[in-house]
Amino acid sequence: MLDAVKGVESIVDEMPIEAALATTHDADGRPTQLLPLTHLIRISLYWLGISTVWSGVLDIVNGRLQFTHLVPKGGEGLGAFQIALVGTFIAIAVQPTIGTISDYTITRWGRRKPYIFIGSLLDLVFLWGVATSNSLFAVAAFVSLLQFSSNFAQGPFQGYVPDLVPGRQVGLASGLIGLFAALGNVVGYVVAAGAVWLSATDSNAFLYGTMGIGLVEFLTMLSVVIHVDEGSRVKPRNGRSWFSIACEAWNGEVLHERSFLWLVGSRFFILTGAALYPAMSTFYLAQVFGMDAAQTGRTKLLLLAVVGLCVTIAVIPSSRLSDRIGRKPVIYASCAIGALGLAMGAAAPVLAVAFVGAAMFAVAAGAFLAVDWALMSDIVPKASTGRYMGISNVATASAGTVALALGGAAVMDTVNHWLGYGAGPRAALIFGVGCYVLGAVLLKPVVEKRREDADALVLAAS
Repeated sequence: MLDAVKGVESIVDEMPIEAALATTHDADGRPTQLLPLTHLIRISLYWLGISTVWSGVLDIVNGRLQFTHLVPKGGEGLGAFQIALVGTFIAIAVQPTIGTISDYTITRWGRRKPYIFIGSLLDLVFLWGVATSNSLFAVAAFVSLLQFSSNFAQGPFQGYVPDLVPGRQVGLASGLIGLFAALGNVVGYVVAAGAVWLSATDSNAFLYGTMGIGLVEFLTMLSVVIHVDEGSRVKPRNGRSWFSIACEAWNGEVLHERSFLWLVGSRFFILTGAALYPAMSTFYLAQVFGMDAAQTGRTKLLLLAVVGLCVTIAVIPSSRLSDRIGRKPVIYASCAIGALGLAMGAAAPVLAVAFVGAAMFAVAAGAFLAVDWALMSDIVPKASTGRYMGISNVATASAGTVALALGGAAVMDTVNHWLGYGAGPRAALIFGVGCYVLGAVLLKPVVEKRREDADALVLAAS
C-alpha cells in the first residue's frame, strides 16, 4: 500500500502544469473545487457597499428634492430624472468597457482589484461633491461623476462569480450576492430615512448621511481587495492595443448570444418595476399621506424594518429552490408577487395596506436578487465575464433612470397636475406593475441551461 501511495505521488509530481490545472478547472477555466463559505462571503460583500451607496444617495437626493426646495413643488419627479439622466449613459458606457479591459489586465493585485480600489476612492470624492452641492445642476454633475467612478469599479467586480465560483456553488453565491445587495439597499434607505428625519432639526443631516454611506462602501471594498484571491487566469492580449480591447466590448459578437440578450431585456423591465417602490417611497409618503419631513423619515424607518426582514427571509430559500426547479420559475413567481405588491401600494386606502404591499414587494425583490445573478452567470461566456457582466449593467443602470423618467417625471408629475397632488405616486406604482409583466414575457425565450453544459452538447453532436 505504501509503495502504491508513493507511486501516485511521483505521478502527480511529474504531471505537467497544464494537466494539473485541468484537475481543478473546467474547459472554460472555471474552478471545480468548492470554495469555503467565508470566501464566497468575501466575494459577495462589496455588493453591500455598492447597494448602500446607490440606494442611499438617490434616496437622500429625493429627500432634498421634496423638502429643501431644489425644485418647485410638483416637479420632484422631473428633478430626480434630470439628476440621474447623464449618469445613466455614463454607466452604460463605462461598465462594459472597463469590465472588458479588466479581462486582459495583468497586475500584482490581479486583473480586477486595481479598478475596484481606484473606483471606490473616487466614489468618496464625488459623494462629498453631492453632499455639499446646493443647486440641481451641481448635484446632477456630481451624481454623473459618481456613476463613472462606481461603474469603473463595478464592471471588473461583476466578473468575480463567473471567474472564481464553481458551477455547483453558483446558486449559493448568487443567493449571497442577493442577500448582501438587499441588505445594502436596506442600509442605504435607513441612512437616507434617518437623514430626512433629522433634516427637520439639523441642516447637516444630508451631509452626514451621504458620507456615511460612502464609508460603508469603502470598508466593504477593503475586505474584497485585501482578502479575495483572484487566481492567475487572464485573456491574452496578443499585441493588441488597449483601445482595440476597449472597443471589443461593443463589437457584434454579443448579438449571437440570444439568451443573454433576452435576459438583459427581461431584467431591464423587472428592475424598472422594482425601482419604482424605492424611488417613489419618499414622494409616496409625503404626497399620498401628507407627511412632513420628520413623519416621512420615521415612517420609512418602520417600513424599511418590514422590507429588510422580508428580503432577508426570501433570498437564501429562493436561491436553494432555483437549484432544484430552475432559475426561471423562481423569477416568474417573483414577477407575480412583485406586481401584486405594487398594485396593493397603488390602491392602499390606509398605510397598513401599503405596508402589506411593501412586504410582498420585498419578498419578490429578494427572490429576484437571489436568482438573477445565478442565471446570468450560467449563460455568459466564461472567458469574457467582465465584458458580458458589464453589458448586463445596461439593464441595471438604465432601469432606475427609466423608472424616474416614466414613473416619476412622465406619470407622477403629469397625474399630479391632472388629478391633484398626491395621485401621481399611485399611478407610478401601477406603471411598475406593467413593467413586471413585460419582464416576465421577455424571460420566456431565455435558455437557462448552464453554458458549459450547452457547449458540451454541441460538441457531442458535432
